Amino acid sequence: MPATQTGLSKARDVFTKHGGMLRTSKAIRLGIHPRTLYALRDAGEIEQVDRGLYRLSTAPPLSSPDLVPIAIRIPRAVVCLISALAHHGLTTQVPHAVDLALPSHAQIPKIDGVPLRVFWYSEPSLSAGIEVVTIDDLPVRIYSPEKTIADCFKYRNKIGLDVAIEALRTYRERIPKPNFQALAKFAQINRVRRVMRPYLEAVL
Repeated sequence: MPATQTGLSKARDVFTKHGGMLRTSKAIRLGIHPRTLYALRDAGEIEQVDRGLYRLSTAPPLSSPDLVPIAIRIPRAVVCLISALAHHGLTTQVPHAVDLALPSHAQIPKIDGVPLRVFWYSEPSLSAGIEVVTIDDLPVRIYSPEKTIADCFKYRNKIGLDVAIEALRTYRERIPKPNFQALAKFAQINRVRRVMRPYLEAVL
């Protein structure tokens, strides 16, 4: 049985009301019949962003197409390291994958078309310094600039000490009111205070 014009119109309204993007499961919960959803897809009115995730074709282009499916599919993940540095404007590195922090022993997620680099964090480091920013109308969890810099020193053997040093210097130069107290706190949490001390003293 083909989708009705009333059903199609209602589905368009539901998508618009929810920022132009919905997961299949939520769309169905909101009263959109699966055949209506697929009719919109086949007509080109909605496009598939990721498996089970659709958005209106007329919606503005996503500013962060890699982070949108992550925010929806892996809500407990936290954007970290190079990806967080890039978001905060603290690196010249170009991320080739999205760096994500996940709890130790969590299952490694997979998202179609989005390369991920997962780092396992334990408490209290995992929960410390998380900010929630809105990207493409979605809440995205990302570490603060100060926590990210401390993380870079902690994972310096994986991402490079030069990346951590560059981030610290850029933070000192570009942030109007750098919070060195927060840097020291996160260094303590990450157990890299002694490692960071000479570099902090050099930029003060």
